[in-house]
Amino acid sequence: MAAEAFAPAKINLTLHVTGQRADGYHLLDSLVVFADVGDVVRVVPARDWSLAVTGPRATGVPLDDSNLVLRAARLAEGAPCAITLVKNLPTASGIGGGSADAAACLRALHRLDGRAMPPDLTKLGADVPVCLHPAPRRMSGIGEVLDDVPPLPPLFAVLVHPGLAVATPAVFRALRNRDNPAMPASLPAWPDTRALAQWLATQRNDLEPPACHIAPEISEVLNRLRDQQACLLARMSGSGATCFGLFTTADAAHSALGPLVAQLPGAWIVATRLGAPPT
Repeated sequence: MAAEAFAPAKINLTLHVTGQRADGYHLLDSLVVFADVGDVVRVVPARDWSLAVTGPRATGVPLDDSNLVLRAARLAEGAPCAITLVKNLPTASGIGGGSADAAACLRALHRLDGRAMPPDLTKLGADVPVCLHPAPRRMSGIGEVLDDVPPLPPLFAVLVHPGLAVATPAVFRALRNRDNPAMPASLPAWPDTRALAQWLATQRNDLEPPACHIAPEISEVLNRLRDQQACLLARMSGSGATCFGLFTTADAAHSALGPLVAQLPGAWIVATRLGAPPT
């Protein structure tokens, strides 16, 4: 008997830093969607907990309890399992890879034997709650407040990671202002992809400027995305370094792959559809 779950890449279309609590946690307001590319987590009953990592991005992924997958599995309690993580997403890249993997592990364990979800997922990380049931959400608080959003139009993207890690604590330390405006209290209805991109252009990722200061390669990626003829908007996701460019059609997104691969050798580049992928 075995079970598995998909761990889609998480994309912050917006990321407003709206404050900081006394305990150091930052308050956020973010419009989150998920891609149809991601990792896979498989679980099989075993005598003891273990983690194996395979896939094209397996190198350097820890196999001990520093990995959120194992920490999530132990937090869920229940009988031990052998866990296999098929790693397709770059690590430490601002697209929720570790959090998505942890959430997928919890879903896989629940499918295996019905074990309950841990009560406070923010113990594992701010992105884990939104990754547990991947669908477009407004994420606020420290990540624990999740609200539905108006239906999204078809949304296609190219994701680009320049091949460098940017430490999230360093990006937050470089953030000049931690008390920024939130998104509007009520989000509008977006009749089509272009309208959504135009609205997104009025919003922000407050972590993008400090991340670009730390790693100028991010600015280069954003400029290359903006240079693509059909790109509606280019922005960084999370604390970086993955950036996304939005397009109206899958064909337009795929057409941008060739030029970007030529211009950004060594980068991880993939076309995807954003929304609510299978889990």
